[in-house]
This record gives sequence, C-alpha cells and structure tokens, in this order.
Amino acid sequence: MAQQRQAVYGDKVMKVEPFSVEKVPQQERHGNSFGQFTLWLGSNLTIADYALGFIPVSLGMSWIWAIIAILIGNIVGALVLGLCSAMGPAYGLPQLIITRATFGRVGGYVPGLLNFVSTIGWFTVNNILGSFGLHALFPSLPFAAASVILVVVQGVVAMLGHNFIHAYERVMSVVLGIVFAIVTIISLAHWSKLSAYHATNHNLALGIMVVIGATFSYLGSWGPYASDYSRYLSPQASKARVGFAAAIGSFIASAWLEIVGMFVAVLAAGHSANSIDALHRTMGGFGGVATVAIILGGTAADAINLYSNSLSVRALDIKIPRWLLVVLASVIGLILSLLGRGQFESNFENFLLLIGYWITPWMGVLLADFYVRNRQSGDVEPRSFHWAGFISFLVGIVVSIPFMDNTLYEGPISAAWHGLDLAFYVGFFVSFVLYLAIKRSTGRKYGASSTF
Repeated sequence: MAQQRQAVYGDKVMKVEPFSVEKVPQQERHGNSFGQFTLWLGSNLTIADYALGFIPVSLGMSWIWAIIAILIGNIVGALVLGLCSAMGPAYGLPQLIITRATFGRVGGYVPGLLNFVSTIGWFTVNNILGSFGLHALFPSLPFAAASVILVVVQGVVAMLGHNFIHAYERVMSVVLGIVFAIVTIISLAHWSKLSAYHATNHNLALGIMVVIGATFSYLGSWGPYASDYSRYLSPQASKARVGFAAAIGSFIASAWLEIVGMFVAVLAAGHSANSIDALHRTMGGFGGVATVAIILGGTAADAINLYSNSLSVRALDIKIPRWLLVVLASVIGLILSLLGRGQFESNFENFLLLIGYWITPWMGVLLADFYVRNRQSGDVEPRSFHWAGFISFLVGIVVSIPFMDNTLYEGPISAAWHGLDLAFYVGFFVSFVLYLAIKRSTGRKYGASSTF
C-alpha cells in the first residue's frame, strides 16, 4: 500500500506558497467555505467600491433609483463570482487554467492576457486611491512616495501567497467591517443634508444602466480569478456552500460601501478634491481612522490583484517564478499610478466599463460549459484549441460592439438609443447560447466524444 504523501504547504500562513498554476495535490487541500465569505468580504470593503458610490451622485440620480441600480448590479456580479468560486474545489486549479477546459491551452491565452491587463488596471486604480489616502493623512508626503510604500506592502502579501492572503482578508473583514459601520453611522447622523439631496438626472434609464454596468463590472471582474482562492478546498466541498459564501460576502461589502460612498459624495459636494479627501473631511474627528481603513482596504484588494496577475501570466505558459512576476507587476502598476492619477474619476468609470466587455462573453462560455453541460471533471484537456468555446467567446465580443458606449467609442445601436449601453448583456447572452448551440450541433454530427 502506497504511503500517503505529507503536505509541504498545508495551512501554513507564513510560508511562501510553493505552488503556482498546477493542480493542488489532494494532501494539500484544506480550508472551508466560510473562508470564501471572509476573503470576499475583506477584499471588497475597499477603495474602489467606495469610489463607485460617487458615480450615481455625479450623474444626479435620486437615492431610490441609485440604490436599486447598485443592488441589481451587485446581485448579478455576486452571482457570477459565486458560480466561478464554486469551480475551484472540483478542478483544484486557478480560474484561467480551468478556462483551458473550454477554450484549449492556446485559446486560453486570450482571456489570460486580457486578465493580466485587468488585474494591472485594478491594482493601479486601488494604488492611486490609496496614495490619495496617505497624502490626506500626511500632506507633506509626496504622491510618489505614498505609492511606493503601498506597492511594497501589497507586493509582500501577494508574494507570500494563498494562505497569507486568506489570513490577511480574515483580519481585514473584521477591522474594516467595524470601521465602516462607524462611518455609516456618522454619515446617517447628517440625515438632514442627505435627505435634502435632490435628483438632477434627466435621463433615468441611461443613469440606471451606467450604474448597473459599473457595479456589475466591478464585482464581476473578480470572476476570472475567483477559483484562485477556492482551489485548495476539498474536491468534496459543497459547490452550493462555496458559491453562496463567496457571493454573499462580496455582495454585502460591495453594495454597502457603494451606498456609503454616495453618502459621502452628497455630504462633501463641492468641498473636496477627490473621494478620499471627501471622506477625510466629512468624518470629522474620525476622518483619520476612516482614511486608514480606506488605505487598508486598498491593500486587501491589491494583494489579490497582484497574486492573480502572476497566475494570469503563468497561464500564458511563461515560465517565470510567481514571486518574480509579482515584483514585475508591482513595478508596472507603480509606473501607471504615477502616470494616471489625473482625471481619476472619469478614467475610473471608463475603465470599469471597458473591463466588462470581455469578461461577460468569457463568463457566458465558461458557465454554460460547467453548469449547463455539466463538465465538472478535474481534468483539463491539453488540446491547443477548443473551437466551440473560443469562437463563441470572440463572437460574443464582436456582436456586443454596436451596443457599447463609453468616451472612447459609441456603437451605432447605443447611439440610436441615446447612449444606452447593453454590451455586457448582449455579450454574455450571445456567447452562452452560441456555445451551447455549437456543442449540441457538433455532438449530434460527430458523437458525444467530439471536442470541437
């Protein structure tokens, strides 16, 4: 009888993770579904969520419609995140390696490359906001120095890897939860000013779609790396529990902070240079603590961005050690932070919308394969291309182009509908349906073993 191998990583927190994109061995599986709740709660009590709350106010939306749009966007985004997280235990692989089962090894390079760009972008967004926070606390600290400090902290967390990240997010979920509960109470104490806010938006449908799109894009953008943090769970772990824990943790944090962001945006209207300065001013004597929480929240999110960025590069079959990839991504993000700090809020909104254009077609194909076709084996086939998935993904992107609307491009259908952006929904629906149609057609023609 073969002797069972001993875990070399196990649940050790201070040990640098020895694994990268390979399948997690059985003896290394550990953790429980509650860890998904604390991970996604801690990582979403963060800067970017808070800043999102400024968008509906900048659009002049009413309280009721802004909150409805925030809730809808986050419900859909949390559902996607939960469904992707539930794949981790079955495969024991990072999300973009799981994608190879549907796209093929080379076909998976495209979403891998796109996710590399997305994670660098999110790292930059959070780092800029965190640097604003440090500058608000220490006005004499230059923006560049603040950015370097944050990059070093976030890089160390990401280099230690999976277990340390989970431990860090558990702590952040408690610390940030308490601080933002106090921020919420202080904001509500200014109820007279909040209730005096009136809508100025004259295109309600457009405002709703922008907020739904932005909030969904934020939470849904975690999908391409959701299973990176659930792949160490036992293959027998309940998919429903894993998915629900991830979804509810992310939904609570994201929707809550976006509404808090709206409160602060109204309270600080016309008196602050940016969203971080607004928080510092409106919280009075608690402003320093609240700003520290915003900075910590940024590090919580960026540690995940850096870690998953390194896995995205490894998914491109680039044989560079994971820790070195973290260092390289940190340097790139630092440079982008220094170049992109101007006109932050408009750039942030456009970045959010652009991200979703590729993620939703990717989701359509992956979710159709895993949940509808029930491909839930732990094996990833080594073919270069699985054409059904790859073609459906590309077609989903192309078909959605006329429905896009942002400052860089306005599609003809969106223009005809006065700026209504339906690209997210069209991309998902087309790729989802087309993939199932192709698989059904080729299955009948070539038999059940077809790998078209």
